[in-house]
Amino acid sequence: MSSKTIRVYDYVNHPYDKVRAAIDSDANEVFRNATKVAALRAKSVASELHVNIAGIEVGADIEITVKSIEETQKTVTAPETTRIELEWEAAKMPRLFPFMKAELAIYPLTSTETQLDLRGNYEPPLGIVGSVIDAAVGNRIAEASVHQFISDVAAYLRNELS
Repeated sequence: MSSKTIRVYDYVNHPYDKVRAAIDSDANEVFRNATKVAALRAKSVASELHVNIAGIEVGADIEITVKSIEETQKTVTAPETTRIELEWEAAKMPRLFPFMKAELAIYPLTSTETQLDLRGNYEPPLGIVGSVIDAAVGNRIAEASVHQFISDVAAYLRNELS
């Protein structure tokens, strides 16, 4: 089974140092608060991925694991960057949903804007059957849900850091 690559990005209208500090304090908490539906936040410690498909909201609780956080210094050719290696899978029945391995790079765009750039690979579930479903519609659903994830994280940080 081959993995599929997805890349999405968004920005936060706050300085890199403030965004990095929020992520460094507790990345799991930021992801959980950014993605969980407000009414359910108090009832669950899981995060939620969601996507709108033909007007129907589809979501699944996920478990996000932060594998590592690495900070690199500014060089002549690259800005200072925080790289977060993470994985996620469905909290319930993980074999029925894609497994994602990703790297979230956070770096300054300007003195007042910070880029969130997520590049990840996911493995469609259910073997050959899952690959066929993924080719038909699953890859669009996966891309939409990852795009929604990064949008939710960016919106949360924009709001929380204001």
